[in-house]
Amino acid sequence: MKIYTTAPLEDPRKARTIYKELEDIGYDGGFSFEAKHDPFLAAAVAAEHTTTLRLGTAIAIAFARNPMNLANLGYDMQSISGGRFVLGLGSQVKPHIEKRFSSTWSHPAERMREIVLAIKAIWNCWEGKAPLDFRGRFYTHTIMIPAFNPGPNPYGPPPIFTGGFGPKMTAVAGVAADGFISHPFNTRRSLLENTLPALEQGLAESGRQRSDIEVMSATLVVTADTEETMAASKLAARKQLAFYGSTPAYLPTLACHGWEDVHKELNRLSKEGRWDDMTDLIGDDILNEIAVVGERHEIAGKLRARLDGIADSVSITHNRYPDPGHWADVVRDLKKQA
Repeated sequence: MKIYTTAPLEDPRKARTIYKELEDIGYDGGFSFEAKHDPFLAAAVAAEHTTTLRLGTAIAIAFARNPMNLANLGYDMQSISGGRFVLGLGSQVKPHIEKRFSSTWSHPAERMREIVLAIKAIWNCWEGKAPLDFRGRFYTHTIMIPAFNPGPNPYGPPPIFTGGFGPKMTAVAGVAADGFISHPFNTRRSLLENTLPALEQGLAESGRQRSDIEVMSATLVVTADTEETMAASKLAARKQLAFYGSTPAYLPTLACHGWEDVHKELNRLSKEGRWDDMTDLIGDDILNEIAVVGERHEIAGKLRARLDGIADSVSITHNRYPDPGHWADVVRDLKKQA
């Protein structure tokens, strides 16, 4: 199992050091994400300060850009990193696409599928495999002159991973992408009952096999060294899960376990701004099903039990209470069990 994490980058200047630290710890990959800062700039800086660490975006917001722009970014990052880049794309949600990025939101799954296929068509043109002639419902790319053609990438085109939660967006990865990033608001049961069938449907549509795609499971980890810090980590996780659980899009995970009423109450309280009350609804049963919770020496085994037969790689995450040591001991234990 490959071991990844997303770097908690509040200060973009720390990209010079934090990714090197992840590489030294033994991670297989370190990812940036689109929040307060551009994810590609952090990855570019990280490429200059690492040598073996796989770098990627988990995720960059696809609908805030266009396929040609993303093709250029992916190509350049693959070159700068020496072939270590993963172009990870996600959709975000309608209000942010329209009101934060002033971009177009419509038919998200179909649009994401088309973006991935368009990027690959552009790269195929640059690789000299075919003229550029992509004509889709949302994007059209039919002109490429020598002045704008960088030619074949010295390391080959990078893989494209897509993130998703619902069945339609999950199926997109099976149809068009090289990898799939599952959402952390999942349990083993929801991954087996909701995610994998949708992924298999997409693979069947494109005539591909499960071995043709890498499944990366972003997994919320709750652990600490003392009772006090463990309590703080659990509280932060409950707040994160309460936020997710209040959103109708994430109801299917709760429904797998018969927790629909919890979602209804979380949704109601969120509309009233009662965030602290929402946290109280995330009991130990929900916390332990969605997050991997335990003492530090237990986490590696619990992660393997959670993802066995499901994922090819894990991305250890806890955005609201990031581990200051980047779970170095967990990485070491996972490597020992390989």
